[in-house]
Amino acid sequence: MLDPIAPFRTTPSHRQPEALVIGSGFGGLAAAVRLGAKGYRITVLEKLDAPGGRAYVHRQDGFTFDAGPTIVTAPFLFEELWKLCGRRMGDDVTLVPVSPFYRIRFHDGTHFDYSGDPAAMRAEIARFAPRDVGGYDAYMKASEAIFKVGFEQLGDVPFSTWTDMARIAPEMIRLSSFRSVYSLVSKFFRHPKLRIVFSFHPLLIGGNPFTASSIYCLIAFLERRWGVHFAMGGTGKLVDGLVKLIEGQGGTLRCNEDVREILVENGAARGVRLASGETLHADIVVSNADSATTYRNLLPASTRKRWTNKRIERARYSMSLFVWYFGTRKKYSDVPHHMMLLGPRYKELLADIFERKQLAEDFSLYLHRPTATDPSLAPEGCDAFYVLSPVPHLQSGTDWRVTAEPYRRAIAKTLGDTVLPDLENQIATSHMLTPQDFQDRLSSFRGAAFGLEPVLTQSAWFRPHNRSEDIANLYLVGAGTHPGAGLPGVLSSARVLDALVPNAHLLVSP
Repeated sequence: MLDPIAPFRTTPSHRQPEALVIGSGFGGLAAAVRLGAKGYRITVLEKLDAPGGRAYVHRQDGFTFDAGPTIVTAPFLFEELWKLCGRRMGDDVTLVPVSPFYRIRFHDGTHFDYSGDPAAMRAEIARFAPRDVGGYDAYMKASEAIFKVGFEQLGDVPFSTWTDMARIAPEMIRLSSFRSVYSLVSKFFRHPKLRIVFSFHPLLIGGNPFTASSIYCLIAFLERRWGVHFAMGGTGKLVDGLVKLIEGQGGTLRCNEDVREILVENGAARGVRLASGETLHADIVVSNADSATTYRNLLPASTRKRWTNKRIERARYSMSLFVWYFGTRKKYSDVPHHMMLLGPRYKELLADIFERKQLAEDFSLYLHRPTATDPSLAPEGCDAFYVLSPVPHLQSGTDWRVTAEPYRRAIAKTLGDTVLPDLENQIATSHMLTPQDFQDRLSSFRGAAFGLEPVLTQSAWFRPHNRSEDIANLYLVGAGTHPGAGLPGVLSSARVLDALVPNAHLLVSP
């Protein structure tokens, strides 16, 4: 195991130790705040023209669109970052609870309102299958047990050696982590629609409910414990708030800076080289870039023993996303903030996406209407939306330059025929994001929207470690490392650094 301090050069007492953070997604921004609190001088390097990464904000024609995360759970993980800076998050960001958490609309037009209210949930279940009501309480008890291990005990614990994994193996066996989410859910619910309702959560972090480890069933309890929230003004307000924290610590954000190489000297990261040719030196480097891209594109093959190109290419990657952002000239007041519109197939569609990697003619959709909570995100009398369709990553061979517009039209027709009547005549503005954009714009390997697929053999110790196994002074945060994707996951990946990165004063010579 690499010594966390020995590889560092001794820093003269007159110089503050420096840390470079590659990428300004939530993992990178959270890591920057935590390292700033440890005494490092921080520079965050962002390829795009504004911070956020997948949480970039698009503004056009008077509409504001959050590009990525729209569901805020475990808000205490954000509040911690403000506390580290002696601040209150509430002074900069207003989080409001959303209820129901989601409306799940089935292909036949029936729907299920999913919330954190146990009584309301039992009533919803009873509408579909009264005999499954008892299964809800039993399932939530199982979800809580998994949560206590998978989130509270392991979510911010580094898995640096195989013995770390061995220690938790008995607990994982006891909690049936070897089963899939859908398999575990099926123990508690018999009605096919309820099995869908309680098994879709892995899709929020890029996983297939039929293959993702049942450890991800913890999401059900996590949501009930803290709720589902929305940041007024959009998720970008959280990005802006974190940037202000970093700048308040004396740190710097540099946008339009494309990192081309992590500089390695004597087996340790010593800085980066930018596309401009400029070289920046540092005591430590933290990459919030996609983990596969970090190892494959930013580091010479000669420096890598574990994460070789062959291993990276053989790994399993999450699905990608087709996202259409649009504004309407009218309001659709009967559409809730979060809505899932399921297509005619569930398991078969997921097999097309994850296993066969083929773009199907049918689809299931997540429809986000933030103006249901915050009307300021659209001009008066209008609504802002984005609709997301899970699709295969780029190994499908789909040419999105040709496919994007017909695919958008098919989605628009489905929405117009169901929950957004006369949609095509009401569109005021439009923007699309395809798997090709995830690769070219967001530097995601194969255009996978969530990094490595969350299966048991790619979890915890099996994922790229938060402290690089190959290169000293190099740390990884974000969806592609431990513990995984989703806002709680990427924020927890930065939290892991508390145990791995030495305080800056330990690097300063007497």
